[in-house]
Amino acid sequence: MTEITREQMDYDVVIVGAGPAGLSAAIRLKQLDSNLSVVVLEKGSEVGAHILSGAVLDPVGLTKLIPDWKEKGAPLNVPVHEDNFYILGPAGQMRIPNFPMPPLMNNHGNYIVSMANVCRWMAEQAEGLGVEIFPGMACSELIYGDKGEVRGVVAGEFGKNADGTPGPSYEPGMVLAGKYVFLSEGVRGSLAKEVIAKYDLSKGHEPQKFGLGMKEIWQIDPAKHRLGTVTHTMGWPLGSNAGGGSFIYHLENNQVYVGFVVHLNYKNPHLYPYMEFQRFKHHPMVAELLKGGKRVAYGARAISEGGWQSIPKMVAPGVALLGCSAGLVNVPRIKGNHNAMLSGIDAAEAAFVAISAGRSGDELTEYETLVRGGPIAADLKKVRNVKPLWSKYGLVASLFLGGADMWANTFGLTILGTLKHGKNDAESTGLAKDYQPIDYPKPDGVLSFDRLTNVAFSATNHDENQPAHLKLKDPSIPIAVNLPKYAEPAQRYCPAGVYEVIAEAGKEPRFQINFQNCVHCKTCDIKDPSQNIVWTTPMGGGGPNYPNM
Repeated sequence: MTEITREQMDYDVVIVGAGPAGLSAAIRLKQLDSNLSVVVLEKGSEVGAHILSGAVLDPVGLTKLIPDWKEKGAPLNVPVHEDNFYILGPAGQMRIPNFPMPPLMNNHGNYIVSMANVCRWMAEQAEGLGVEIFPGMACSELIYGDKGEVRGVVAGEFGKNADGTPGPSYEPGMVLAGKYVFLSEGVRGSLAKEVIAKYDLSKGHEPQKFGLGMKEIWQIDPAKHRLGTVTHTMGWPLGSNAGGGSFIYHLENNQVYVGFVVHLNYKNPHLYPYMEFQRFKHHPMVAELLKGGKRVAYGARAISEGGWQSIPKMVAPGVALLGCSAGLVNVPRIKGNHNAMLSGIDAAEAAFVAISAGRSGDELTEYETLVRGGPIAADLKKVRNVKPLWSKYGLVASLFLGGADMWANTFGLTILGTLKHGKNDAESTGLAKDYQPIDYPKPDGVLSFDRLTNVAFSATNHDENQPAHLKLKDPSIPIAVNLPKYAEPAQRYCPAGVYEVIAEAGKEPRFQINFQNCVHCKTCDIKDPSQNIVWTTPMGGGGPNYPNM
């Protein structure tokens, strides 16, 4: 094929991803210097389309960025007024009192929000300052300069055939080049993954850890709705099979966010995270809340859980990692959006200083310094041992030891130092022969649903003729290795039914990838025990279209 010729547009800063980190960086850059040229590229069909709505937002980052956000109409309308923590058993629950919990676990002063709508509002603020935002522009490739620095990205390449060759409507996309490129793709972004590997940014840091978060939005009986109530649970149905828990947030319009997180370091390859979520909704406490209601949306995404010790080096020549691309989630708080915003502010301020000094394409070491010595570090250091304690010793130990460690860190002390994670989540997967299969109840279609039915409620769509964005390094491994050793767990860990083992009479089993179902959660890229599946940015767009609710 002849070499592709692309037009190029030059900016001061190119930002990949219109989430809270990328938009915060864009806004702060224009606040510092209105003459800076800033572009934000978003792979979703609109800002917010790929953001799984529903979170409790600590407004500290937003307040630092836009102090008068209330007056400007930011969609933070539901303050938290009740905080509940439960440990569940199969038929009952035990409430954990709030008073012994460290202050950082208190949600009062926070807001139940749709992060999709928050980001839509932030995009309006950014555009009002002169930021250019291009939705529907998936960034498929990094562009490097002569000195090995990241110089820009290729965005908007469309029209390739399923085999990767240019089709009749092929558009080569454009090169968007910048003095600096910010990657705010969210968890396990393909460009961030490339940068981390190319520049060995994880050297000297613990492996990143992940969870799979699944969420449904329910319209419930108004008599059961408790505006501003936040409930978190642990225990059943996961038990000793996996770490994780649930959240139930009551927002406006008699709606609740019902979510379930499964830590991806589970050992039993027969575990089926999606079905654990569906089973959870049959707990008497949850079933009573949802009775008479209806599910109106579904989605899933991976969550970074490694915390402080897993944050890689965040800068390389010409590029910086922001938000979840760097893994800035506070796991026990189940919050990362505030740190994402703070990281965007820090990156913008570092880039402003560099550009003002005539620099470009170098390492923004000032950004690394700001993150590792500022409020993000203060937030994450306090909770750095909760995840490794949970992984190594289980739920009860993490509650008591983790709680004690968080209290000590609240007063600037430490009783455990900084614990290590050890294996990554793929390496944690055990052999199928060493574990019993798990019998999951069939979804009833009222409280629980099959995967494909739920995927329809994410409005996910990919052109079936575009190249599959889920790649196998070796196509033989799923059947030759993963099936006999691990019972091919991709059939179960994917929350969208993308992967199947097809067994037909008289034929050898075959591995099928239904990439059209993919909700872009990235779990396969993380949990595949052979690390054979690679999630790439879809060449031609597509993915979920989460509702504007």
